[in-house]
Amino acid sequence: MKLRLKEIRQENNLTQRQLAKKLKISKSYYNYFETGERIIPVMRLNDYCNKFNVSFDYVLGFQEYPENPPKNYKIKPALISKRIKEIRKSREMTQKQLAELLNTSQSTISAYESGKTLILTAFLYELCTKLNISADYVIGRSNVINTVI
Repeated sequence: MKLRLKEIRQENNLTQRQLAKKLKISKSYYNYFETGERIIPVMRLNDYCNKFNVSFDYVLGFQEYPENPPKNYKIKPALISKRIKEIRKSREMTQKQLAELLNTSQSTISAYESGKTLILTAFLYELCTKLNISADYVIGRSNVINTVI
């Protein structure tokens, strides 16, 4: 998963230190995300998208050009849970089948759908890639389900 974090930061003429300060995290912690040593959590990715007014789909590489997503979007875990379940059911998949597709356990899918656990960015990426759906839709930043992967 290659994110556009560095590209977007550089287009906005910011250093890692300046951006980390804006995100209220340390420069070294942010550097992990940009270098790919760690995957940026969904909540942090949302903060990033809000700061630069870009979509999840753009940052994740699903769109070639940035859109104008909603400003200052706040993550709604209940909506994310609902959408994951809705997507799975619309594909007539069981939790076990979705888990196998994402190379995880049925209990992980259950935790995502029940809202006990917020989806991890890596699973969000895989879900969107394998089912050709918009990350912004899953997260609730958009009501358009399909993406252009």
